[in-house]
Amino acid sequence: MKFLDEAKIFLKSGDGGPGACSFRREKFIEYGGPDGGNGGRGGHVVVEAVEGLNTLIDFRYRQHFKAQTGGSGAGRDRSGGAGEDLVIRVPVGTVVLAEDKETALADLTEVGQRIVLARGGDGGFGNAHYKTSTNRAPRRADPGWPGEELWVWLRLKLIADAGLVGLPNAGKSTFLAAVSRARPKIADYPFTTLHPNLGVVGLDEREFVIADIPGLIEGAHEGAGLGDRFLGHVERCGALLHLVDGTQEDPGAAYRTVRHELEAYGAVLAGKTELVALNKIDALDEAEQAERLAALQAACGRRPFAISGATGQGVRELLRALWQAIQADREAETEAEERRAGIEPAAWRP
Repeated sequence: MKFLDEAKIFLKSGDGGPGACSFRREKFIEYGGPDGGNGGRGGHVVVEAVEGLNTLIDFRYRQHFKAQTGGSGAGRDRSGGAGEDLVIRVPVGTVVLAEDKETALADLTEVGQRIVLARGGDGGFGNAHYKTSTNRAPRRADPGWPGEELWVWLRLKLIADAGLVGLPNAGKSTFLAAVSRARPKIADYPFTTLHPNLGVVGLDEREFVIADIPGLIEGAHEGAGLGDRFLGHVERCGALLHLVDGTQEDPGAAYRTVRHELEAYGAVLAGKTELVALNKIDALDEAEQAERLAALQAACGRRPFAISGATGQGVRELLRALWQAIQADREAETEAEERRAGIEPAAWRP
C-alpha cells in the first residue's frame, strides 16, 4: 500500500427535493383542495475518523463526492424522503482544511469523531403548505434548495508519542527497527526514507509509539529535498528524539542544521522536549567518541546520549528517558485541559 498524507477532494451535499403541486380528486368530494407534499432534505456530507486506515491513498483515485438528492413531494400530502448522508471515512489524525490550505475545518483525533462539512439543501414546499383561508387553491410549489459544494484538503498527521528527526542516514530507520516491530527499509548504502513509519515500542511492560519521518536537509523549509511537509506527522508528539550520525566529521553542524529547520517550521516543534543522541558509536573508538560527544554537547547545550541502533548499546537508557519526557508532556497537557475547563489542577489539590 502506498502512503499518501495529503489529498484534495470536492464535496457536494444533496439538493433538496421539489415540492408537489397537486389537488385532491375523488368522487363525491367537490372541493378536494391542494394536497401537494413537501420535498425531502438532501443528504449531508460527513467526515468520520475510523480504525484500520493509515493513509489517504483512496482519495488519489476518487476526488469527487456527492450526497443523495432529497425525494420529490407527491399528492395526497406525501412528503419526499430525505437523501442519504454520504460518510467519508478517513484515518484518525486527519485534519480537514479549507481550499486555502490554512483554515482548519476539523481535526479528527479520536475514533468515531465526525463532523458535517456540507449540509444538504432543504426540500421545497408543496402547494398544500400555501393554502390559507383566502387562498384556497394555491398553485405554487417550490423547488428544493441547492446543497453546498466546496473543495477541501485532507492532511494526515500521524498519532505518535515521540518523533524521530535527523539528517538523512542518521540511523533513524535502524533505530526504529531495533526498538519496535516496524520494518522500514534499511541498506548499506546512502538513501533517505521516502514516507513516515510508525513503530510500537515495548518498554518495562509499557508501550508507546514512535514516528520516523524522512530526513531533513539544509533548506528543507524552502522545499529542498523532500521539504518539511512530513514534519506535520510529529506535531502531535510529546517529545522529539534527535539522532545525529556519529561517523560524520562535525556532529554539531548536523545538529544545528536540523534544529534550524525545526525552528523555521514553527514554534509547535521548536518548543517540544528534545532528547539528543549520538548514534553509530559502534563505529568509533574511544577518542573519537569522546571528541564527537563533546562537539555535540557544545552545539545542543546538554549531555547527549551515546547509542548504537545496530548493536543496542545505550538504547534502553535512551528509551527510558524518552518515556519520562512523554509522561511529563501528557501530565502538562492534562493540567492545561483542566485549566481550560475551570478545574483545579491535581497538583494544587490538598
